[in-house]
Amino acid sequence: MTEPRVVFAHGKESGPWGSKIQHLATIAQARGFAVESLDYSDLMDPLARVRRLIEHAPSGQPLVLVGSSMGGYVSAMACEALAPDALLLMAPALYLDGYPGDPAHCPADTIVVHGWDDDIVPLASGYNFARARRAALHVVADGHRLAESIDFIGEVFNAQLKRALGRVSPHS
Repeated sequence: MTEPRVVFAHGKESGPWGSKIQHLATIAQARGFAVESLDYSDLMDPLARVRRLIEHAPSGQPLVLVGSSMGGYVSAMACEALAPDALLLMAPALYLDGYPGDPAHCPADTIVVHGWDDDIVPLASGYNFARARRAALHVVADGHRLAESIDFIGEVFNAQLKRALGRVSPHS
């Protein structure tokens, strides 16, 4: 069995170790997950970021992908190639101009967190993605950065990691 792993994908104008990723990485490490956060800051094309994540070919059992904004698009679009066990998307930049495609083969344990007051990515993006997959959708009183909801997101993520670990047989 390979080491459980969480791979983060940051947003368009943030970096690989922003405040949300740092907070969630601490939670993942406490649960025994290795954490990675690739740097995409040299790539503005969302499809190039998806290719980078797929070419990186992260392994882990379980494997959890986490993405915020453009990183949410990247993580969701990489699901078909990487087959993660769980997916957490925060204000995912899906179904927008310049972000082509519809994610395929997203795991059953997919969670979307989106802010009512998001002025960058419309709530409809997260809603439409979640609705089509019957994924958990949490709409919070927050904006695009979800800065006021970090503790809530951490709780949701911690429970998701616990479920992911529970699905992995010790004999795998």
